[in-house]
Amino acid sequence: MIESKNILTNTIDPHVMRRREILESHPEVKNLYGRNPATFLWILFLLIGQLIIAFLLKEASIWWVIGTAYFVGAFFNHSSFCLKHECSHHLVFKNKTANILTGILANLSSCSPSYIIFSITHLKHHSHQGEYDMDFDLPLRWEAKLIENTPFGKILWMFLQPLAVSLRPLRKHTIQYITKWTFVNIFAVIVFDIAVLYFMGTSAFIYLFISTIFGLGLHPLGARWIQEHYVVKEGQETYSYYGWLNKITFNIGYHNEHHDFPGIPWNNLVKLRKTAPEFYDTLYYHTSWSKLLFRFFTDRNLTLYSRVERPSKSAV
Repeated sequence: MIESKNILTNTIDPHVMRRREILESHPEVKNLYGRNPATFLWILFLLIGQLIIAFLLKEASIWWVIGTAYFVGAFFNHSSFCLKHECSHHLVFKNKTANILTGILANLSSCSPSYIIFSITHLKHHSHQGEYDMDFDLPLRWEAKLIENTPFGKILWMFLQPLAVSLRPLRKHTIQYITKWTFVNIFAVIVFDIAVLYFMGTSAFIYLFISTIFGLGLHPLGARWIQEHYVVKEGQETYSYYGWLNKITFNIGYHNEHHDFPGIPWNNLVKLRKTAPEFYDTLYYHTSWSKLLFRFFTDRNLTLYSRVERPSKSAV
């Protein structure tokens, strides 16, 4: 029998304490704060690249579409997601509206209007890490119970990961998810989807859509969801990944660094680790998403309950 509850703690968010300690030891870290407008160009590159590939596949067989989506498109759309994440922290431009519009742009190739709700829930994850009612990175209780610790259940959960994540915000109805930007996001994606279907056809649309399903789900890239906060070492809540895939996912693996300093853009996270190695090199970290995914599937003790949970600070 597995424990049917998360790892309970009364400790405060560890990133708050480490941020203070790092700033005391290395005040020069403040120079790493800022924004990176080049992120906008990378978003354009990824979007245009996906559209070119989708166009080339418009008359391809379904097997070519699926294969290309898994081995190529998943990387494009996962990287777009990583840059969408940058936009949610307003790390691209100084102007808030410009960041929102850039996030919506990065959201287009997923063919699903998720950016605005993601940006709301992700910031809650930072400010309420481990609080069940507010941290939507934590699996739903019925979600964890349903999957339990069987390899089949875990594989199914990874495949359905995009769906599972989209359902989690429903557990907190008092948060204002519907704003004018929500409708802008929906409208932009609908127009994009219709344009792809009209000008390129069904195969092109399927390619873009399942590139997201693969990139955020049953794929080595999907192991990132396990890497970030699933406890593999007692006493540690957040984990970084230091492997070559950071080069094409915009350092998204530097998760301890990001949580410690969410105001530092992706291009400076490596510099942060080099500036304060005594704080990061002593933490447990992952070097392979593929190995972690295999471990997740085969280790009966690594489940959706392998998460730290703390009491909620507030109701909103």
